[in-house]
Order: sequence, then structure tokens, then C-alpha cells
Amino acid sequence: MPREIINDLTTGSVARKLLTFALPFMLSTLLQTTYSMVDMMIVGHFVGSAGLSAVSTSSQFIWLTTALCMGFTNGGQIIISQLVGAGRRDDLQKTIGTIICSIFIVALFVTALGLCFTKPILRLLSIPPEAFGDAVKFLTIVFIGTLFTFGYNLVSSILRGMGDSRHPLIFVAIAAGTNLVLAVLFVAILGWGIAGAATATVIGQATSFMISVRYLYKNKDAFGFDFKWRSFRIDKAYLKRLLRLAIPFALQNSAISISMLFVNKYINMYGLTASATFGTGTRIEQIPWVVVTGIMMACATMVAQNMGAGKIDRIKKTVNIAAGICAVSAVFFMTLYFFFPRQIYAIFTTDKDVLQMAPMFMLALVVSLPATTMMCPFQAFIEGIGNAVLVMIIALLDGFVSRIVICLLLAYVFHMGLMGWFLGYGLAAYVNTIICMVYYYSGIWKKRRALIQ
Repeated sequence: MPREIINDLTTGSVARKLLTFALPFMLSTLLQTTYSMVDMMIVGHFVGSAGLSAVSTSSQFIWLTTALCMGFTNGGQIIISQLVGAGRRDDLQKTIGTIICSIFIVALFVTALGLCFTKPILRLLSIPPEAFGDAVKFLTIVFIGTLFTFGYNLVSSILRGMGDSRHPLIFVAIAAGTNLVLAVLFVAILGWGIAGAATATVIGQATSFMISVRYLYKNKDAFGFDFKWRSFRIDKAYLKRLLRLAIPFALQNSAISISMLFVNKYINMYGLTASATFGTGTRIEQIPWVVVTGIMMACATMVAQNMGAGKIDRIKKTVNIAAGICAVSAVFFMTLYFFFPRQIYAIFTTDKDVLQMAPMFMLALVVSLPATTMMCPFQAFIEGIGNAVLVMIIALLDGFVSRIVICLLLAYVFHMGLMGWFLGYGLAAYVNTIICMVYYYSGIWKKRRALIQ
């Protein structure tokens, strides 16, 4: 198959392959983070704190529903990577057809679910009354565009599994650029408010999705999927393998999202300023992920390909190099956030009350950064070898035990109030990181077989 799509990550220098493969992912994450932050800046300056609260709370609910999509796309990516690593490229047709059909069904379900439960969920989250109307508008528009969002993630995950990180970058750039231009037009110039921000996001993802599908169709021979109607079907054998990964991965993302919603609910109860501070802070938290997510995506794909090829030593080198890069990133951003909290917040808002509260959240962010960044390479390793059950167990601990328990203890037992919620939100990552690292360094994973076997 042509080299521009299939990229063999089982040979050559590990460090060079990892960094070369990760760089487009870093740029993709930078673009996604940039247009997410631009949305917040535009909303903060032209709509105000109520808009910040609406977007941040809505985003938590959207992430919960998107968890189903990410479960299938991440699971499909691992299967594709292991097939490529094992040299079984003839099996890609059935795998891709199964993933596409599954994602389409999930997208329809999520659209209906989101449109039906928007208002009840927002009430459950105790969103400030000033932000309720804007949040309903934002969520309604975004859920109408669910199919584009899911398709956009689907294409990128399939290409990542094949070792192609360049084209997902191009498609992200299209989405980000379209979103940025339209957000300025709809919100800043036309004054559409929150509805404008949501519409810009949906149109950006729809444009990117349609262009990416056109690219795949034009290169269908190299892609490994012929796009004939008979190929759009679910193969039972590959559906079984997909579900073995998709269900635990979906539960992982859902559990984390539920715990985030729980934290968001109680922070919202402290008022609009606290809600806007937390919402803005979660966007600022994404900045280190420009590096970390790129490394995580590259690490998961490299581990999966080498797992399919049976190259254990190469897996270890990949994880160790990824962990070193993430550690350097953590130190850099901890320093930045500790010394310049208000200056960073001022990029997003001019609200004096939010700027006054900013150092509180940023201090909590600094404390949690070592765990949140170091968790990524080791979790990518666990995903890459196909141990979805362990991923699910860790996520359930995060979603229903560690984050909620730590937050409640700090807020009410140790009487730290809002600061307890800010701290607990990030400290839960230490539980996950320790478990992942113990599993990796124990070496018991070396006895596992590749999922495709």
C-alpha cells in the first residue's frame, strides 16, 4: 500500500519515529486547543461570564455523550494498528466497515439522547440561572451536528491507526480555521451570542468531515476500503473484537465525564464567578495537552503496532521516551501557571471577580499537573496493548471513587470549600497514574497476546 497512508512504526529509531509521528498530533491538538480557547475568548469578551459558564458546563455534557463515539473510534484505532503491525492489511476492509456502521448507529442514538435530555441535565448540574438559556441554545445546536462530530473523529482515528498523522492534522486545520472565521463573524460581528459560537463549531466540523471523506474516497485503494454499499456492514467477528475495546473505552470516558459533571455541579452552586473561573480554567488546563496528547496518540499507535508485531522491547522504549517528554512538559507548564495566573486568565476575560479568583484554580492546576501529564504515556501504553479491562477499572475508580471522594473530603471534611473542589478535581489523577505505572513496571503485561490473535 502507498506510504502516504500506511506508516510502519515497528522499525527504525524509536525516538525519531515517535517524535516525527507525534509532531502532527501536537499541531492538531494546538489547533483544536486554539480554536477552543478562541471560542472562550470571544464568548468571554462579547457575551460575558454567563456565556463562559454556559459553554463550560455544556462542554462537560457534550464530552459525556461523545464518550460513546470515542470508545468506538479508539477501539477501532487499536485494532487497525495491530493489524497493520502484524501485516494483515487484507482484514482492514471488514474492520473499517464495522467501525463506520457502528459509529453511525451510535451517532443517531446520541443525537436523540442529547436533544431529549438537554434541559433536565442542565438543571441537574445546577447551572447558574443567568447561563441556563445560553446553555440550552449551545447544546441544541451542537447535538444537531453530532453526526459530523462523530464522523470527523472517525476518519482521524482510522488514519491514526494506519500510522498517518499528517492528514488528520490537515483536517483539524480545516475545522479550526473555519470555526475561527465563523466565530468572529457570528459572535463578534453579527452578535448571535452563544448560538453563533455553537453554529461555527458545527459548520467547522462538518466542513472538515466532508473534505476528509472525499480524500479517503479518492484514495480508497490505498485506504483499504472500497466504499461499495456491500462493504458498509457489520462483520460479527470484528464487531466482537471492537466491542471488547469500545465498551470499556466508552465506560472509561463516561465515568470520567460523570465525575467532571459532578464536580461542575457543586462548583456551579458557588455562583456565577466560581462557575466562570472553573470553566475558563479547564480551557487553560488544555494548553499542556498540546504536547502531552500528541505524545499519547503517537505512543498508543506505536505500542499497538509493535504489539501486533510482537516487539516487546520496542514497546518499552516507546513508553519510556514518551514519559520523559511528558515530564519535561509538566515542569515547564507548572512554572508558567504558578507565576502568571492572572495574566493567563486575562486573555479570556476582563471580569474582575474571575481574575481575582484565578490564582486559586491555577494553584490547584499546578499541584495536579505532574499526575495528569505523566498518566498519559502509561495509559496510552495500556490502550495500545489492548488491555481495555484495566483501562475501564482505572476509569471507574477515577469517575466514581477517587475524584468524587477526594473532592468531598477536601471540601467538607477539611472545610476547604471551593478550593477543595478545585484541588480534588486534579488530585484524583494521582490514583490513576500510580496504578498505570505499577502495571507497566511490573512487566506482567508481557505475557499478553495481541487482540487480533
